[in-house]
Amino acid sequence: MDAGVRYLDLLEQTLTHTAYSRLDIGRPGGNPVSRRMLRALRRVGIVPLRMTPGDAAIRGVGRDWPVFAHTMVGVQRLHHVRRCVETVLADGVPGDLIEAGTWRGGVAMLMRATLDVHHDGDRRVYLADSFAGLPAPRGQAYPADAGARWHREPLLAVSADEVRASFARLGLLDERVRFLEGLFADTLPTVAARTWAVVRLDADMYESTMDGLRCLWPGLAPGGFLIIDDYGAVAACRHAVDDFRAAQGIRTPIERTDWTGAWWRREAA
Repeated sequence: MDAGVRYLDLLEQTLTHTAYSRLDIGRPGGNPVSRRMLRALRRVGIVPLRMTPGDAAIRGVGRDWPVFAHTMVGVQRLHHVRRCVETVLADGVPGDLIEAGTWRGGVAMLMRATLDVHHDGDRRVYLADSFAGLPAPRGQAYPADAGARWHREPLLAVSADEVRASFARLGLLDERVRFLEGLFADTLPTVAARTWAVVRLDADMYESTMDGLRCLWPGLAPGGFLIIDDYGAVAACRHAVDDFRAAQGIRTPIERTDWTGAWWRREAA
């Protein structure tokens, strides 16, 4: 097997915390998620509990809130992002890569590493996030977000400095890794004129998902990939995607990666 393939395989296991003999999903000695959030997570099929190696299937599809992993997406969705990046590189699709909603940065780390393995020294990887957790819902303006409580969950707040440190520990931090710190409504318009080859949107809420689509879809190159993380798990996100696609007349079928991940590839104009 090629050394680059082995490296990316190992990195995927490292980022998902599946390279180890024990999967600690949930803080030892207690659950880091509030009781209210625990009930909300269970309603959508997420298990924020301590698991054993026999429960690796849960980590595989990202139905957990891991303590040590660099990403929540699980093995299947993470590997799919890698395939998307490798496809646009092989097909010569122009543009940079962006993850809007990055948490601990694991998916963007894999994006950056994949560029290295395939000897692409030009593209940038952008990480857009508040790096302070989710914003409070504006239920009057966006009724689909009414009642959302994600902003009350401290586990979702990971600072930009912490993410940078993780990139640095894995040897992936350089001038081609760009951080966009703040709300999508404020930061994404500053890069709206860029060309994108891969856009990954993990925004949870209707408003944030719509902000991401409005700013990033126009710059997605033909042949590029639009990846939605929460399409199956969060109704507000799904409604935003469906509303945006209808308004834009996007007829390309939505494909599913696993129980919640979705994507489509932009067709030529």
